[in-house]
Amino acid sequence: MRRGGGFLPGGLLSEGATGSRAHPVFRMFVRWVRRPLLPVGRLWRRNIQLRVVATTLLMSLAVVLLLGLVVIGQVRYGLLEAKQQAAQSQAAGGFTVAEQMADTAADGGPEGESGNGRRGVQDTGTWLTNLVTQLASGGQGVYYLVALSSEEEASTFGTGGGTGAHGPRASGKVLPEDSISLRLRQALDENPDTHEQYGRVVLADGRTEAALVIGKRLSDPNGDPYQLYYLFPFSQEEKSLSLVKGTLATAGVFVVVLLGAIAWLVVRQVVTPVRMAARISERLAAGRLQERMKVAGEDDIARLGESFNKMARNLQMKIQQLEELSRMQRRFVSDVSHELRTPLTTVRMAADVIHEARDEFDPVTARSAELLLGQLDRFESLLADLLEISRFDAGAAALEAEPTDLRDVVKRVIEGAEPLAEHKGSRIRVRGDEQPVVAEADARRIERVLRNLVVNAVEHGEGRDIVVRLAAGGGAVAVAVRDYGVGLRTGEAARVFDRFWRADPARARTTGGTGLGLSIAVEDARLHGGWLQAWGEPGGGSQFRLTIPQTAGGALRGSPIPLEPADSRRRRELERAPAGGPGPAALPPARPSGSPERGDGPDDGGGPHHGAGNGVGNSSGHAPGHGGPRVRTRTTEERRHHGDRHGD
Repeated sequence: MRRGGGFLPGGLLSEGATGSRAHPVFRMFVRWVRRPLLPVGRLWRRNIQLRVVATTLLMSLAVVLLLGLVVIGQVRYGLLEAKQQAAQSQAAGGFTVAEQMADTAADGGPEGESGNGRRGVQDTGTWLTNLVTQLASGGQGVYYLVALSSEEEASTFGTGGGTGAHGPRASGKVLPEDSISLRLRQALDENPDTHEQYGRVVLADGRTEAALVIGKRLSDPNGDPYQLYYLFPFSQEEKSLSLVKGTLATAGVFVVVLLGAIAWLVVRQVVTPVRMAARISERLAAGRLQERMKVAGEDDIARLGESFNKMARNLQMKIQQLEELSRMQRRFVSDVSHELRTPLTTVRMAADVIHEARDEFDPVTARSAELLLGQLDRFESLLADLLEISRFDAGAAALEAEPTDLRDVVKRVIEGAEPLAEHKGSRIRVRGDEQPVVAEADARRIERVLRNLVVNAVEHGEGRDIVVRLAAGGGAVAVAVRDYGVGLRTGEAARVFDRFWRADPARARTTGGTGLGLSIAVEDARLHGGWLQAWGEPGGGSQFRLTIPQTAGGALRGSPIPLEPADSRRRRELERAPAGGPGPAALPPARPSGSPERGDGPDDGGGPHHGAGNGVGNSSGHAPGHGGPRVRTRTTEERRHHGDRHGD
């Protein structure tokens, strides 16, 4: 492998298949292989009918193969057994005939003995040829006959009338010396009994056939030993076995297909109602509560459909009852709020008269007049907030968006909160107001949101400074309000927007809050298509962040201000960590107030969607595998978790 200008730069394989340079190639190969398999895998996961039919086909195929192997084995064993019995009977008869012919030829030969002590000398070559021809005439196509010498020198052939070794004789086109194994010939030389062996018949045209070879050592008319073999080919049995295999294969395929069709039909009867129930469930979830399943028959599926329809009817009834109750509650709140305005106006006029004349009363009565006027102010604010909440619940809130510089809105809010901040001993500082922060927004609603956040921070800031940050970038603008007071405990950031919720019920309200401020604020943020989120740590203060798109109706992909401030206790501890431990790299570095932080999406209960685009493992702020942010509408139950932080 050459490096630097060679075949593979840097030696791709020299670092191993799992090296860093092999990873892109390996990943590309895996993606190339997986791409055509993804639709198949998706279909396999989603289609239970396909899985059942495929499983049935595989199991049926396995059973058919097993039965086929057993049947073929039994048929083969039966054919071999029958062939062996028939061959042994045929060969025994042939050996008997050969012995009788040798005895007959010896008795009919010239009388007297030759000088070498043999019986009357015969033309054994001719006799042996006639013997093979005669014995093979009755078994054409059934067996072959081979006669070989029984002496050690098989190359010595007998001549007509000679007394030498017998030359090979064979019927048909069999090559005798190639068809009989040396082991079997030696066995016959050692033992004259009948021997049998499985072998192959070699023909003159080069073909071979499996055969059962049965041999025996006999004597010719002169008393010289020779070997006689019967070769029974298995051609007919192989044809029978092939026919059985073909029949079993055809029947097996037919059975597997038939079982697959049966499984498909049976599963369809069960899956079709389930699919129908799934489709109707999706329609019910989409709000089409009048959808019902079609029920036919009285079986288990029919009872399932009846139960499903009964459940849908009850669900529809309950939802209608809840919707009606919700409408009645909203109407009640709205009507009560409107009806209370008239007596409240009268009481206000009387309270103003009493308050103006408080100097003429005794100190206790004068203090009561002041308390009465303060509670009337709070009562009016509560009525206004209830009316606003009823508009949000009824979906009647409208957005009047126009280009607005949020610096002006923040300035008005701070001017209104300065008296309270001076009373609390806090100082409100603004960061990021060097450049315009413009967005298409409803200035009245944004001012109401920021007023709630700033007043809330002053109320719970323990007399410390309040920092308001502005930033724009990435198609979004954000305003964060940071305090260094009591902070929020674990889990309170998700409940801080609940209506009338307070972190410390024993803590007295000094600003006359109604308990609906943050609940209305989060609805205002949602009306802009934005997020209102909270962060806090016990004793380390808290930060509330409002993020809205720069253009009305735009989608948010992140916030230009991180939700957790850079001066939080956890970040400071990480920055002070030793070099060997988890240093600042464990968290994203703090950014300037005017620079956008991509991917810092909603990560608590205050945004329109949870956990989407929080910047953890995804720099773009999108959910992995998607092209944009995932925004969904909250349900009524989820909106219950977005109320007032401390009841202000």
